[in-house]
Amino acid sequence: MLLGDLLARFSDESIATETVFGLGDLALIAKLSEQAEADGMTLGAYAASAVRRYAEQASDEEWVTLMGALGQARDPGSVCMRRAFAYVLMGPDRTEHHVIP
Repeated sequence: MLLGDLLARFSDESIATETVFGLGDLALIAKLSEQAEADGMTLGAYAASAVRRYAEQASDEEWVTLMGALGQARDPGSVCMRRAFAYVLMGPDRTEHHVIP
């Protein structure tokens, strides 16, 4: 699936959940699940919300970095999702750099 198609369909919780599990990163799944539960949301709803927040709040510098990473990626969708989730999990100060390539 193309990145644009994935993002367009990400408002569907089942697609968002499937995408999170499809990343195959158990630590990331655990962190997202924990945060979703803390926020009173399902994993799919939280993941969809995280992607929306990333799209709305990421800095120009982050977008440029993402574009560079996408240009070198075998799986651009995975790179984008991982960056979006890492961005949101860092919290409001975003001073840590736990961005997943």
